[in-house]
Amino acid sequence: MNTKSIQEQPEQVTKIWNKTFISVFIANALMYLSQQMVNTLVAKYADHIGATATTVGLVMSMFTYTALLLKVISAPAIDSFNRKYILTGAMLVMSVAYFGYSASTGIPLLMASRLIQGAGQAFTATCCLALAADALPKDKMGAGIGFFSLAQAACQAIGPTLGLTLVKYVGYHMTFFIGAILMVIAAIAALRVKVEKRPARKFVISLHSIFAKEAAIPAVIMLLLSLAYCNINSFLIIYAGKQGVEGIGLFFTVYAVTLLFTRPMVGKLSDRLGLVKVLVPAMCFFSIAFLIISFSTSLPMFLVAAFISAFGYGACQPAVQTLCMKCVPSERRGAGSCTNYIGTDLGNLAGPVIAGVIIESMGYASMWRIMLLPVAAAMLLVIFFRNRIKSSCAVAER
Repeated sequence: MNTKSIQEQPEQVTKIWNKTFISVFIANALMYLSQQMVNTLVAKYADHIGATATTVGLVMSMFTYTALLLKVISAPAIDSFNRKYILTGAMLVMSVAYFGYSASTGIPLLMASRLIQGAGQAFTATCCLALAADALPKDKMGAGIGFFSLAQAACQAIGPTLGLTLVKYVGYHMTFFIGAILMVIAAIAALRVKVEKRPARKFVISLHSIFAKEAAIPAVIMLLLSLAYCNINSFLIIYAGKQGVEGIGLFFTVYAVTLLFTRPMVGKLSDRLGLVKVLVPAMCFFSIAFLIISFSTSLPMFLVAAFISAFGYGACQPAVQTLCMKCVPSERRGAGSCTNYIGTDLGNLAGPVIAGVIIESMGYASMWRIMLLPVAAAMLLVIFFRNRIKSSCAVAER
């Protein structure tokens, strides 16, 4: 009897823009649009209701506690069960967090909702990256991940500005509510993703199923980069306000629109020249952007920093994600993706708290300059371990 499997076989993967990849791309785009609307407002809302810089940093980092804790089960679950159902459920959990933001009137509920958001994010980004990698041909993985990350770029162009505009007209609570509804729509879109039928695997929680040691160095690089970058989402809007700069939402728009051009280009260069040769120049651009932010006193200066940052962190993120996917065999992409996001989550956990303490003792300008140190450390790791990274990718692709 010809029965339809729960996991449907997609078309033969010979091109990047196949039906499965497009479906994952759309679901991911809707999810990130909701996230970008909400995440840029959480810090501003906490500041609005009277939180100190250290408390704002703590609120912004809260989601990483549950995100890291649930990584214990997210990677083995993603490698064992139907990934689209895991993604759908995780998106619904995040919608609950956003409804919580909408109902909050003080820091305790804001923190609780942030923890719930982390529970969802333990699965969403990891699962999306694994699904995208599954849908891509191996010889076009770098370009494909670059295109996939365009969803984030487009949402960064729209989300923060849309969120800030909605706050002016309908207030924080209704804006968070709209973000929650958008996340529910993303969950519905995730249900339409067709996933490849894979051999059944036993669900086992172990260090091997959670962490891919082959991807450890890229994950540490991601930790250092995200430790710096997360402070743009946490403090840039507040910093610009204190500098008397209006219309700072355009920073995210310029950054994202530039990404629409840089990421496909960087993806193709990564496939042609190698990821290591792309990362070092990108980190230099990232450092320059932070230095410009530290001296910015007008909107044009911030926008120049946004443009340069798109060639910096905007190029680093998909390059490191591709490294994590290339370092592991296909059946271990859940663990590889999880390892990448463990690095990201640890950076997101430490970055805002460290930055908040620096701001209260030394000011905003000093914080931006001190955050050049983790970027420099990431660059040194790429240079010193470039041969090991290349060999890990070569072994996995055999």
